[in-house]
Amino acid sequence: MRVDGHVHIDAPPARVWELVGNPCTYPSFVAGVMRFQPQTDDVTRPGARFVTRMQVGSVPVGATVEVVERKEARDLAWTSITGIDHRGRWRLRPKGDGGTRVSFRLAYQSPGRLFGTIADRAAAPMVQRNVDETLLALKERIEGKAVERPSRHRPSDAIGTVIDAARVLRSIGILRPMRPDRMVEAISAVRRWGANPAAAVAASAARYPDEVAVVDDHGAVTYAELEARTNAVAAALAARDIGAGSSVGILAPNGRGFVELAIGASKVGADIVFLNTGFSEEQLRDVCEHEAIDVVLRSPDDLELLDDAPPPPPPAQMGRIVILTSGTTGRPKGAARSSNTDPEAALALLSRLPLRVRDTTVIAPPLFHAWGLTHLVVGLSLSATIVLSEKFDAEGVLHAIDEHRARVLVAVPVMLERLLRVDEDVRDRIDTSSLEVAAVSGSALSPSLASRFMDAFGDVIYNLYGSTEVAWATIADPQQLRTAPGTAGTPPRGTVVRILDEDGIELPRGQRGRIFVGNSMTFSGYTGGGGKEVLHGLVDSGDMGHFDAAGRLFVDGRSDDMIVSGGENVFPQEVEELLAQHPDVEEVAVIGVDDDEFGQRLAAFVVPSNGTSLDPDGLKRHVRDRLARYKVPREITVVDELPRNTTGKVLRKELATRFGAEKASH
Repeated sequence: MRVDGHVHIDAPPARVWELVGNPCTYPSFVAGVMRFQPQTDDVTRPGARFVTRMQVGSVPVGATVEVVERKEARDLAWTSITGIDHRGRWRLRPKGDGGTRVSFRLAYQSPGRLFGTIADRAAAPMVQRNVDETLLALKERIEGKAVERPSRHRPSDAIGTVIDAARVLRSIGILRPMRPDRMVEAISAVRRWGANPAAAVAASAARYPDEVAVVDDHGAVTYAELEARTNAVAAALAARDIGAGSSVGILAPNGRGFVELAIGASKVGADIVFLNTGFSEEQLRDVCEHEAIDVVLRSPDDLELLDDAPPPPPPAQMGRIVILTSGTTGRPKGAARSSNTDPEAALALLSRLPLRVRDTTVIAPPLFHAWGLTHLVVGLSLSATIVLSEKFDAEGVLHAIDEHRARVLVAVPVMLERLLRVDEDVRDRIDTSSLEVAAVSGSALSPSLASRFMDAFGDVIYNLYGSTEVAWATIADPQQLRTAPGTAGTPPRGTVVRILDEDGIELPRGQRGRIFVGNSMTFSGYTGGGGKEVLHGLVDSGDMGHFDAAGRLFVDGRSDDMIVSGGENVFPQEVEELLAQHPDVEEVAVIGVDDDEFGQRLAAFVVPSNGTSLDPDGLKRHVRDRLARYKVPREITVVDELPRNTTGKVLRKELATRFGAEKASH
């Protein structure tokens, strides 16, 4: 694999050569290099040798390199002769304005055919950023002034990325031995399609053609069958002139049909907009018009599919995927990304979330939701068996784990609550001992819910904090959730999280501020225009939070949920978490409402536990005994259930409307 970059420096080649021509200076500006120590007396000639040290996480890794080309103030190249296999080349060319065009190339080769294909592709994005950072650092050194970084997250060491890729790929089982013919087909699929869902299905069909890909309410389909069906969908779409430049809306429940439509549309290069199955007809028309959708697909059966459709040729450019925000405060917004998966981001996720090849995974959230879709794509990439059901049923999920011996459950927090509501006698008759990972995201996970679920099902929760706009920010593993209840965890490799004040200045640990996130998966803007605020290359998450002394993130609440009551800042989430710990409270939502005296105040809506009656005054005392008086809700309303959207998020706008209507009627 080879990556390169170039930069213009306002200095003549001789000035640039003072650094580039002396490898001993490389640790001062070449990203990831700790040492470039000469092993020969003359370092200014071809044949000069150096012992290098590169930082790989916390471990230094070495190699011996030899200079193989050197032309004064023009070219310098080296190659490794022991250790990590890599080569580097500098090229300096004078420009008419008195400056220099500097090019830097870094090439590396991982051992093994399959590893060489997968690990090298996985490392390429980070290696590219490493090269870019090196050039910018060189420019800064020579010109004597700071250069703005376009990257959204910190540079990483290139060689370390390759080694990390190998470690993660081995741990998840990608490097399993396989028949040579299947290896060739899998490599061909990756090279043909790139890093995207189409490649995931094609490669899995090559490696595990007869293994089950998807189990839904209608039975099971193998990877070979899924590959054939997605080829047929692609052919049917192409026959209707749907391809690159087209926008396809997918409106389908969880099941094989959703998967076939998504992969088939991907294979023809169309943009794909995943539509909420809970939309009313009016909402659907509004979103389709706003997102300029050409055709809405509800089922592969609506297309004329051919049983023997050949694999389509890859489009010149793969389309985008558009995931709609929850729309809890207005029309859902489309957040677009390339359908090509960033291998670096996938490896970062898998390094913290212990998924493995050929897992059996029950995905409970809707696939049109970012969390469900993420695990569909990851699962297909790992040749997993994906278990789906059109509608969420808590007892049905437990039976699915038992029947299929599922190792992984994908859920949103409210689903964990529903699983705990299943009668304990029924739960005891269902064997869920195969469950090792409960991957949770989508909304805030309260400390009490995390503890109660792990007490019942074991220490299996891995909670991901993120959003449609920033993808993921942090991941909390079971140990962190036990030792620091309420934490959102720590950032995975390649992700930067900063706490900034209103002026964009980073705050120290312990102080609350706005959470900004940077990684290779942050979106570039909404499809309808606009986006989140960006500071220092990091995207505003829309949340407030703080780091503790151990560097663990805590999310204090949404920035727009914070109210000012009598001059004091109050976050409803803090009060929600406290009320949720009360033994008689099943669920709770706290919102801010207008107040004539204090400007704003808190109002709570609580759902009682089964068979209990709630005393609002007693709940107020529960809060007053533990928090400041201005954080005590003035009104506590007992309700049968909280209004939620199809992804489980509480519809706070509806609660505010209900509260206003109730006050007006009194």
